[in-house]
Amino acid sequence: MKKKKIAILTGGGDAPGLNAVIYALVRTSIAKYDCEVIGYKFGYRGLYNNDYINLDIKSTSGILHKGGTVLYSSNKDNLFDYKIEEHGRTIKKDVSDIAVENLKRDGVDVLCILGGDGTLTSARDFARKGVNVVGVPKTIDNDLACTDVTFGFDTAVNIVTENLGRLHTTTESHQRVMVVEVMGRSAGWIALASGIAGSADVILIPEIPYSIEKIVQKINERNAAGKPFTIIIVCEGAVDKNGAAVVGKVVEDSPDPIRFGGIAAHISRQLEQLIKQEVRYCALGHIQRGGETSAADRMLSVRYGVAAADLIEQEKYGNMVCIRDGKMSYDSLENVIGSTKVVDPDGELVYIARSLGISFGA
Repeated sequence: MKKKKIAILTGGGDAPGLNAVIYALVRTSIAKYDCEVIGYKFGYRGLYNNDYINLDIKSTSGILHKGGTVLYSSNKDNLFDYKIEEHGRTIKKDVSDIAVENLKRDGVDVLCILGGDGTLTSARDFARKGVNVVGVPKTIDNDLACTDVTFGFDTAVNIVTENLGRLHTTTESHQRVMVVEVMGRSAGWIALASGIAGSADVILIPEIPYSIEKIVQKINERNAAGKPFTIIIVCEGAVDKNGAAVVGKVVEDSPDPIRFGGIAAHISRQLEQLIKQEVRYCALGHIQRGGETSAADRMLSVRYGVAAADLIEQEKYGNMVCIRDGKMSYDSLENVIGSTKVVDPDGELVYIARSLGISFGA
């Protein structure tokens, strides 16, 4: 019998744990199920250009702990709306049929796609075109529906928590107000988890609109209590009581064109007009994605990789592997796309934060 041939690609922003998933998926597929594995480089762009490498046990040795992705990634290449040059001008065109033909030409039986909402939307669309697809959820934001947790989130929270500790000492030494901006888009999971773990005084998340006056109130309360310094952590997509967010830029050729950014600077400028203390801000940015993968994310990623290999062997295509109540499972890509998992303002973590005296600026 012909060996089953699996192709892997990683799309969207990089996340700690991608290499660990690749490691586990390749090893399980080869050693347990006797499959052949290749990897398309730079996400869907590699699929369009038919640019791939062979993956085996030797080539994936030693990558489990590494951050980033050995297959590289791109967050701009939607093959259903792809920018190409035609007759001397740049246009956007559906080139997905070329990708399908490349899969057939390469003898690929199954395409395993590691990505977040944008990447998995294309995975669903390829499944609708008859491609055998299996998805693996990836985002440090932890905002994908149908799964309890995504790999990369724990590492990001650890990095933010460590940096809050470093900022805490200088903020206290100078008796300043420090505003720290973290990733998360329209979901406040990173800010909430690291804010609790990192002893923040104010946590601002998109799910709970904030008032600058309430933030000032918390700062004044701390000053009156003999704590003349304040740590504020804010998710990049947080909104004020009028529903206004701060957009850093718009990337027209991206499936997710709105890029939040600059809210820490915005809040700092507002606070400087309302309090007498010195206010500083820090945007942690892509440092949240970098470095080695945490032990918890390595374990989670390995679980996802083995589960993906199992799903492929069982030929349960058109699904995404997921974790529900701590156990590996799967759900249809049709159910995953179009729904974002956000923080429940009345949920346990918000309750815990409020119980600790943390303000949400509301």
